[in-house]
Amino acid sequence: MSDQMFVATRKGLFRIDRTGSGWSVGATAFLGDSVTMVLPDQRDGSVYAAVGHGHFGAKMHRSTDNGESFEEIATPAYPERPENVEPIRHPYKDMEIPWSLELIWALEAGGEDETGVLWCGTLPGGLFRSGDHGASWQLNESLWNEPTRKEWFGGGYDYPGIHSICVDPRDTNHITIGISCGGSWQTNDGGDTWVCRSDGMYAEYMPPEMRGVGHIQDPHRVVHCPGHPDALWTQHHNGVFKSIDGGRNWSDVTAIKPSKFGFAVAVHPYDPNIAWFVPAVKDEHRIPVDGKVVVARTRDGGHSFDVLAEGLPQTHAYDLVFRHALDVDETGSRLAFGSTTGSLWCTSNQGDSWETISANLPPIHAVRFVGV
Repeated sequence: MSDQMFVATRKGLFRIDRTGSGWSVGATAFLGDSVTMVLPDQRDGSVYAAVGHGHFGAKMHRSTDNGESFEEIATPAYPERPENVEPIRHPYKDMEIPWSLELIWALEAGGEDETGVLWCGTLPGGLFRSGDHGASWQLNESLWNEPTRKEWFGGGYDYPGIHSICVDPRDTNHITIGISCGGSWQTNDGGDTWVCRSDGMYAEYMPPEMRGVGHIQDPHRVVHCPGHPDALWTQHHNGVFKSIDGGRNWSDVTAIKPSKFGFAVAVHPYDPNIAWFVPAVKDEHRIPVDGKVVVARTRDGGHSFDVLAEGLPQTHAYDLVFRHALDVDETGSRLAFGSTTGSLWCTSNQGDSWETISANLPPIHAVRFVGV
């Protein structure tokens, strides 16, 4: 099992190490600054961190000593908008969508045979690729120029954002991404062309005639099973959906309890029928159901769910778990998740019981295990 994880928070980055039978903070970085995403690269041991510096904008950093120190690298940058191209406006608000980096919301490594390749998802909905360990970045113009972009809009943010990137380990030119609110998209040629893959999802927040429109869906998080990449799961604003045909079709998972709303989802690394979710009450509430922090787990592909609560707070607990704040290690037995109240929990038995690692970290944006 993995005995190390990185936790990105609103006030810094923390490396959490397991020593003996307990967990402790092993290294810190960027204390006081918002770390929006972290990526331990299993291919060469590098660690990448995206840091939001407020007025000074987002910056990217890389560590080659397991998070003990970081150096600044290139930050994804949008090219100047051509003079003959009209600005994109929000479809439902009187505002212009910026043509510049607002937030780094996703970081994923390329394939095992693509040393140095990284993918980065951002607000306002741009996808970037680096082929040199983050020394330079290129905007994927095919997706940026997608005509339906004019109808994308923000979920929790005002602007649309790319938060999920799944690189198929069998074919690294095959990539699936999730956009809030822009649906699920796929490329089979490394990003030269894209197809919306949201069939079967539905949006209760839209007028009935637009309920099934693919490019306005709000998948909160999209993941695939690395061992069976044609199996994908998504925690959507309006429920949980899964696909067994590589994302071409999605089916509604109705058995989940105590709620179908949430942000986070993790899938077992080699059993596509095992997945975990952290349910909540949606829309204006966004708190755990009945003030109880629980994890929902299916072991049969979504036909039934266990509600896992042992070791988690069950009275007056109002922790919300963001979409990147739940992770599973390469064994499929150890999981960890963190909350907006700075609590961090871990399990070594697929969620049957949980232990509290910390109850006083800053609000947690992302949790990522280091590979075993």
